[in-house]
Amino acid sequence: QVQLVESGGGLVQPGGSLRLSCAASGSIFRINTMGWFRQASGKQRELVAAVTSGSSPNYAGSVKGRFTISRDNAKNTVYLQMNSLKPEDTAVYYCNANLRPIGSTSFYTYWGQGTRVTVCS
Repeated sequence: QVQLVESGGGLVQPGGSLRLSCAASGSIFRINTMGWFRQASGKQRELVAAVTSGSSPNYAGSVKGRFTISRDNAKNTVYLQMNSLKPEDTAVYYCNANLRPIGSTSFYTYWGQGTRVTVCS
């Protein structure tokens, strides 16, 4: 069984910062890509940032220069540092991991339960 558990969401004023964390646990053999998606009310889920082992991170254009994704492979954890937050960043943020479970030869995509980020004054 594999679980992704997010933390760090909350309410922040415009211009403020938040740091999201997502820890993957369970029967994990190898993690390929870890990332963050978000879904605002009435909109489709969209990629925010993702990082693959051995590659540079990629970001949505709307967050480039404000958000930074990082990864601690020893802890199977991915972080999203969000600075200069704007009201349009308000959404539920979901952690995502593409990983190979122990005992499997295939990679699968897993999702966290989501953490809400609200940016308003």
